[in-house]
Amino acid sequence: MSTPTAMPACLYIVATPIGNLNDMTPHAIDVLKQVAIIACEDTRTSGKLLSYFGIDTKGDKTDDTKDTAHPETKNESDTAPKQKGHNKLWAYHEHNSAVQTPKIIEMIQQGHSVALISDAGTPLVSDPGYQLVQAAHAAKVTVSPIVGASAAIAALSVAGLPSDRFSFIGFLPAKTHGRQKQLSALHSRTETLIFYEAPHRIIASLEDMAATFGAEREVTFCRELTKTFETVHKSTLGNLVEFVKADDNQQRGEIVVVVAGVNVAQDPDDISTHDKLLQRLLEDLSVKKAAALAADITGVKKNALYQRLLELQAE
Repeated sequence: MSTPTAMPACLYIVATPIGNLNDMTPHAIDVLKQVAIIACEDTRTSGKLLSYFGIDTKGDKTDDTKDTAHPETKNESDTAPKQKGHNKLWAYHEHNSAVQTPKIIEMIQQGHSVALISDAGTPLVSDPGYQLVQAAHAAKVTVSPIVGASAAIAALSVAGLPSDRFSFIGFLPAKTHGRQKQLSALHSRTETLIFYEAPHRIIASLEDMAATFGAEREVTFCRELTKTFETVHKSTLGNLVEFVKADDNQQRGEIVVVVAGVNVAQDPDDISTHDKLLQRLLEDLSVKKAAALAADITGVKKNALYQRLLELQAE
């Protein structure tokens, strides 16, 4: 067994930049240089970041033939870090976490220090790592945060929306029905809501938000934060849909959508806030079927929606 590292045996949760490399903290660099193992989502992506900051992970020539990106394929003697020249970059993601988690915990219990990083930002915020941290606590292993960038908090800080109470929702379901169902459950929430979204789904998600929350709901669209082509655009959901549709560049990169909570001064059950959704449903469905589907999406009583649909049809 190799000699434990000089750093305290601990699991460090290390934040990395979300775009601008100058946001990397000296504390994070120091920890990543000293730990025995760096667990990361993608060894190629993280390898480039670590190389930029002069953090050596390659090891000496005697270790070059080993597949260090996938230590789960090695036997017990191979997984132990060498005192000198070992490759300390380990792949840790949702597809191998069940295998890697106990091995990493064992390394810490043997006296080795481990850092967990994600591809960008603070680990565990819509990233892998929950199982590892949970296992560390269960094993009475110390867990220590090395703080830094977070896209969610960065977006909230520039959104111009209430920040005293907020909920991080993360990514919505990819399929339309699941997405609309989750949004309907969030319809009457009064706190600010923070969403992540993939570029290829951003228009569909914004349209569903406008239909469910109402086109006039305040929103701030944040894209490529801290990067060269950063966007911070405050608008209403209805106008934001058109803004994003009109510019293909707004459909690229890392996206955070910050949505205002429902105004408590207004009636959250005001059925007219669903008019856009109801009108769209009327284009393809009968009043009866539109009312049933709208009730499923919004949580509003079907009879009330039916009456509103009749009103809209008569206008």
